[in-house]
Amino acid sequence: MKKILSVVCCMLSVFATNAQLTMPANGGSVKATIGETIGITDVKISYGRPGLRGRDGKVWGSVVHEGFMADASFGKPRNIPWRAGANENTIIEFSTDVMVEGKPLKAGKYGLHIAYGADNSIVIFSNSTEGWGSYFYDANEDALRVNVKPVSEQYTTERLTYSFRNQTDSSAEIALTWDKLSIPFTVSTQLQKLQLASIEREMNGQKTFNPNAYFEAAGYYLDNNIMLDKALEYARQGSRIVPTFFGINLQRRVLLQLNRKREADSLMAASVIRFSMAEMNSYGRTLLREKEMKKAREIFELNYKKNPDNFVTLVGMMRGCSAVGDYKKALSFCDKAKAKAPDDNSRKAIERMTAMLKENKDINS
Repeated sequence: MKKILSVVCCMLSVFATNAQLTMPANGGSVKATIGETIGITDVKISYGRPGLRGRDGKVWGSVVHEGFMADASFGKPRNIPWRAGANENTIIEFSTDVMVEGKPLKAGKYGLHIAYGADNSIVIFSNSTEGWGSYFYDANEDALRVNVKPVSEQYTTERLTYSFRNQTDSSAEIALTWDKLSIPFTVSTQLQKLQLASIEREMNGQKTFNPNAYFEAAGYYLDNNIMLDKALEYARQGSRIVPTFFGINLQRRVLLQLNRKREADSLMAASVIRFSMAEMNSYGRTLLREKEMKKAREIFELNYKKNPDNFVTLVGMMRGCSAVGDYKKALSFCDKAKAKAPDDNSRKAIERMTAMLKENKDINS
């Protein structure tokens, strides 16, 4: 008898687990998920999207009650906000710590609720994420409340929608929009602080086998003019793994930023002979951008001597001579470069540069 009861219980358990059919969400609402990355912070919102269904102009203050509503539907009486969606809890998730309307909020998953007011709405982030709507809302579980002002919209939004707008590198406005009203709140991050922590964390893992990881880290420090000694260390380490022009030039740029020009020049003088034709040409072009015209010409000449009568080095000579105002010599390479041009667009480019040189105009400007 006990065996039979055990089997029956198991069967009932299986039936209960598999009894629920796949059906649309209740009440004509649809489920939705939206996400975006703010800086390096992933933000995700899962919510129900109710429709107006002929209730245009009757949502706010009616379908969506004002403030906190007294409710005793599920046990003890409580004052509840709106669920900020439909059916289950609206859930918002942050992969890192953030600021919401300037107030700190830890990384994690939160139930999102709103106490609507025409002039002031309260956006609530609750530590409780498992309730049905706001019926089990408990103010003691609030992680954060912020006050925001609703905004009138010109056009009607049939189904409640969350969107990200007014994005910057480190912030975005998240707006709930329904009917002709939006309730926006701004989420921002301390991007540089997060990025530095991320770099140091990842540079203690398997990514350190990849030279590009060192170059990316060094480039970030250099671009933001921070931790330049660390940038130099990373650029050197990446170059030890794969000694390329990119890594060596990155070292040079860091050294220049550290006002160590003599070291930068010595580094390139010792390295340039190992550069490929394309790398040497890139170095020459880099020097042109930095207005190091004489040095750029020297590099283009060295490249030409190593790789004579090549389209790339012939154009390099045109640029190098033009950079120092020697237009006559630059012109002497034009016909050769045109003859070596790999395609029609390249030939037309040489013709345009030739015309400029004949007018004593620098082709690099």
